Parts: sequence; C-alpha cells; structure tokens
Amino acid sequence: MKTLYDFTLEELQNEVKPSFRAKQIYNWIYKKYATSYDEMKNIPKNLKVELEEKYPMDICKIIRIEESSDGTKKYLFQYKDGKTAEAVLLLMKEKQKDENGNITKSEQYTFCISSQVGCKVGCTFCLTAKGGFVRNLTPGEIVTQISYLKKDNNIAENKSVNLVYMGMGEPLDNFDNVVKAIKIISEEDGLSISTRRQTISTSGISTKIAKLGKLNLGVQLAISLHAVDDGLRSELIPMNKAYNIQSIIDAVREFPIDTRKKVMFEYLVIKDKNDDTKSADKLVKLLNGIDAKVNLIYFNPFPGTTYERPSKNSMMRFQEYLLNKKVICTIRESKGIDISAACGQLKEKEQNGNS
Repeated sequence: MKTLYDFTLEELQNEVKPSFRAKQIYNWIYKKYATSYDEMKNIPKNLKVELEEKYPMDICKIIRIEESSDGTKKYLFQYKDGKTAEAVLLLMKEKQKDENGNITKSEQYTFCISSQVGCKVGCTFCLTAKGGFVRNLTPGEIVTQISYLKKDNNIAENKSVNLVYMGMGEPLDNFDNVVKAIKIISEEDGLSISTRRQTISTSGISTKIAKLGKLNLGVQLAISLHAVDDGLRSELIPMNKAYNIQSIIDAVREFPIDTRKKVMFEYLVIKDKNDDTKSADKLVKLLNGIDAKVNLIYFNPFPGTTYERPSKNSMMRFQEYLLNKKVICTIRESKGIDISAACGQLKEKEQNGNS
C-alpha cells in the first residue's frame, strides 16, 4: 500500500487537486514534521479523510532509543508489519557560543539510515548479517527515518544535515526505492537535503555503481572496501566473489563526482587482519589515479565476533603511511561505543529482550 511519504512533490500534485494543496501537505510533513493528517490545519477535512484512507501516514514508530555520552543516538523503528530497522544520529560538531552566550556555530549532524530490513551481503564483521535478509524498505519507510529524527531532536527545518545510506542493508540492492527516496528527500519544498549531502555507502555492487552513475543524481559515493586483496575481502564480504575489487575500482573510475568532492573509501581496520603497512602499500597502489579519501574505521566489537579492535598505534601507522604517499586519510573516531551503535546491535538487543 502506498503511503503519503512515498510521493515526490510532482506525483502528489498529480494526485491532489487543486495541486497547490500538495505543497501545503509537503510543508506539514517535512517542515513541521506532522505525523498525522489531523495536524494539517489548512487542509480541508474531506481531503484529509480521503487521503488518510488511501495513503496512510502511520507507517512506523520509534520503539527504542539509546543515547551515548558523545551525543550519538541510535533509533529502532518498527514498521506496520512488525519488522524493524535502525537509524543513527551522529553529533559531528557541538554548538559553539561566544563569551556572551550567543551561538556562533550551530551543531553539525549526520544521519545514518537503513535501506533494508536485514541484508543479503553477509559481511562477517556486521551483526545485521546474523538475521539475514527480510525485505526492502519502501521509499517512504526510508524517508520517515529522517523526518522522525529531525522531529525527535528538534532540528529546525532549514538546518542542513548530512545523510549516509549506511545503516542496515545494502542500498544498491534496493536500487529503485533508494533512488526514489533520494529524489523525495532532496525536494526543496520538502526536507530539502541536497543530493550532494547524501552519500551512498555500498559494499561494491559494481554493476549498480555504474547504473547509479548514469543517473547522475549528484550523490556522493562511499565504498566499503575493507581489504586490498580478493582473498581477505571475500572472507569479510562474501559478495566480493561476484563483484571483485578490480570491478569495483573500474566502476568508481567512471562515476561522476562533484569536483569539490572525493570518492570515500571506507576501510574497517581489524586487528591482525588488515592493519599492517603491507596492506597500506597495496591500498595506495589500488587507488592510484582516483581522487580518493580513505576513512579508517576502528572495528566496533559486538557479542560473538572473533574480530578484534585494532590498537591506536597500528591505526596511526596505517594513516601515516597513506599520508606520506599523498593519499588523504582520516581516522574516524568511534561514536556510540558505549551503546548499541554498530549496525544490527540495537535490533538484536530488542529481539533478545535485553535492556
């Protein structure tokens, strides 16, 4: 069943007459964060009754929130069929004030949102894989994660946030619905989050990277690389057997990137697996000729995993090697490590009835 959140503005204008009502409705749900038709004071009652029957708004609810000491908040959403998916709000920079208490810089947020319930990729370092794949999220189920996060945190409608499709699921495995969500989210009369603030983080379905590139939506690209040879990558990401490293690199070279941006390569560092300088040297060679930025990520342990968090020294050595070879490289400081911040952890906790 289609919901109100599944419509682009143009589609809603074709559906609702007179068409100016569509902009009013968009204003209510994406600027004022209305979650019911009853809140839409300037919409005629008969239209609200008709729309509520055809296109419901109560498609999900927040059933659990965990908040970290660093400001990270993990949300568990439950949809109408009882299935759940996660989203994370990351406080990247806190509000800054001058000596008089006036705000000089506002907060900076990044939302990590899910595109599927479960995941087909089966990464051995990710808890989401444990539950297997259940279903794709609809465009509306993706979009509501953002409006609910903005509402719950009192984030003003005109406040820019960054989005990363990096929660549960492989976004390019839910290609059509994710593309539709991108278009809805970037509507100026809606959430108005520019496509250049939206990043698709993929495990590397090279054929879909090429397909996304041809659409030229203006989104940014992040590749979950994590290894520099196919043997280890296939252990970490079994899908690598179908889409190997070279096919991914070839697709990335053809992807249209904003000249002000770089292709992000996510590299999850696991102790004694891929944290040595030999791996760093291979990575430099692999990325030769690509306008790339490498983001080193500490492995975030979860119950039952055999992988371990690397030492700070090994992370620093890896970063220093790349920087010396003129490859831009940052270390992402782990956020939410005191809560269920790794993908799938909060869902697993809720299913097992843990507090």
